[in-house]
This record gives sequence, structure tokens and C-alpha cells, in this order.
Amino acid sequence: MNKLSYLLFTLLAWLQYSLWLGKNGIYDLINIHNTIKLYENTNDVTQMRLRNNQLLYEIYDLLHGDEAVEERSRYNLGMIKVDETFYQIKL
Repeated sequence: MNKLSYLLFTLLAWLQYSLWLGKNGIYDLINIHNTIKLYENTNDVTQMRLRNNQLLYEIYDLLHGDEAVEERSRYNLGMIKVDETFYQIKL
């Protein structure tokens, strides 16, 4: 009976160690939880939502409006309209 008690106590101690300090134990869970909170505080969620809304509006405007496409083509590709004269000034 004495050997069985030592075996059970050893098994209980090993299980408690695995639960608290082992890989994927409670100690790791607390560290991951704190890291997530740190990243959530670092990332400004409202600023990201505002940026996403602006991008969605720009996508909608590009799909449904000609002015945005014209502005993009003029700015990025250097395109001009028919009967327009292009003047390039070098400084």
C-alpha cells in the first residue's frame, strides 16, 4: 500500500507540474493572454476601422464612378483627355 501511495503522489505531482508550468499550461496561457492585450492596445482599432471604411468607399467609387477612375489614370499613369494640351515644366 505504501508503494501505491508514493506512485499516486508522484503521478499527482507530475500532473500538477504539467498543468501549471508545462508546455501549454496555465503559465503559458497567462503569458499569451497578456501578449494579446498588449497588441490590442498597440493597434488602434478605431483608426483601422476608419481606414477600412475609406478604402471601401474608394473601391465603391472606382467601381461605380467615372471621376475616380479618371483621377487615378491622370495621377498614376499621366493620361490626358482628348483635345487637352499637356505642359511639362522642368525645374
